[in-house]
This record gives sequence, C-alpha cells and structure tokens, in this order.
Amino acid sequence: MFTGIVQGCGQVLAVEPDGRRVRLRVALPERSRAPIDVGASVALAGVCLTFVDGTPADAAFDVIDETLRLTTLGSLGVGDEVNVERAARMSDEIGGHLLSGHVSGLARVVGRDEGETHLSLSLRLDPALVPYVLAKGYIGLDGCSLTVGEDVTTDGVFSVHLIPETLRVTTLGSLRVGDAMNVEVDAMTRAVVDTVERVMARRGV
Repeated sequence: MFTGIVQGCGQVLAVEPDGRRVRLRVALPERSRAPIDVGASVALAGVCLTFVDGTPADAAFDVIDETLRLTTLGSLGVGDEVNVERAARMSDEIGGHLLSGHVSGLARVVGRDEGETHLSLSLRLDPALVPYVLAKGYIGLDGCSLTVGEDVTTDGVFSVHLIPETLRVTTLGSLRVGDAMNVEVDAMTRAVVDTVERVMARRGV
C-alpha cells in the first residue's frame, strides 16, 4: 500500500531484457534509501514492483510483459527518472490517499499551462476510466496523489494543478504534450460508481 506522496526521483541505471520480462535497475532517491529486504514493495512511476536484488543505490526489479504492455515502464531507458515511493508503514502519516500501485490505465498530456509558481496539466484519459474521475476527487498519476481540477470533458480531458513542491520532488514538471502517464483511479470512487451502476441496471434505469 502507498500514499501517493512521492519520496523523490530515482534514475534508471540499466534495462536488462530477459525473455518475457525486463529487469530494471534503479538508483533510489536519498529519502528512499533506508535498508530494504528482498520482497519489499516499491512504487516506480506509480507501479507496484518487488525488490529482488541489490541495494537502494542499485535496486533491481523484475517487470513482466503484461506490466510493460499496460504501463509506461516499457518505454524507460537508461538515464530516465521515475517517481519513487517505498511502501507505507502502519505508523506513517497518510498525506495523500491510499494507492495500491495497480495501474488502471493511461492518460496522455494534451496541454501545459505554466507560470512562475505553478504548472497545470491537461490530460486525456482512457475512455474506460472517465466515469471514475470527478472534479475535486483523488487520482494517482505516475504515483503522485493529486486532486482533479475540473470535471472531465466529454472527450475525456481533465486537469491537475501542481504546486512548486510537487514539481521539485517529482518528474511531473518535465512532462510534455504527448507524454503518457500511469493512472490509478481512487478505489473508493470506483467502488461507489460501479455499485450504483449495477443497482440502476437491475432496476432497469
């Protein structure tokens, strides 16, 4: 389980194909370099992965072909940066919202509005995710817990507004129009929407 409060950016050190999987080696950021055991969960760009070898300065993760297909991890190269969050502990402050690291789909950047102290991104969702993204609701983007700015438009576009601290700690400030992001919709919102739709369908509404 994660909170969406990114601890910093990790740098990809190696991308090693191995049959139907890829082994990623990543230098975790300083805030994520507490001792780590094999089997521990770490979110990279919002994707929950298992630490399999190495040290926090050279951490190895195996990524299967399905994850490569459904997320942005398949496009990573040596030198790229990814948002990193170690799994939450029971005593941690939940500063964002609960995330599982199971990506729901992708969104693509379609616009940037940048000022001296802010950045607003406009993104287009996978159509299947549109019902679960509501104005002022939670969304996970590349592992960051964010608040949706306005209602999603009929063509699946919504916005998020980023403060300087988010831009400093994460990769979001470097995104350009056309870039894809991993999306995790809020689990509680999804459960409510799906339940209401099932009830209405049974009633023939």
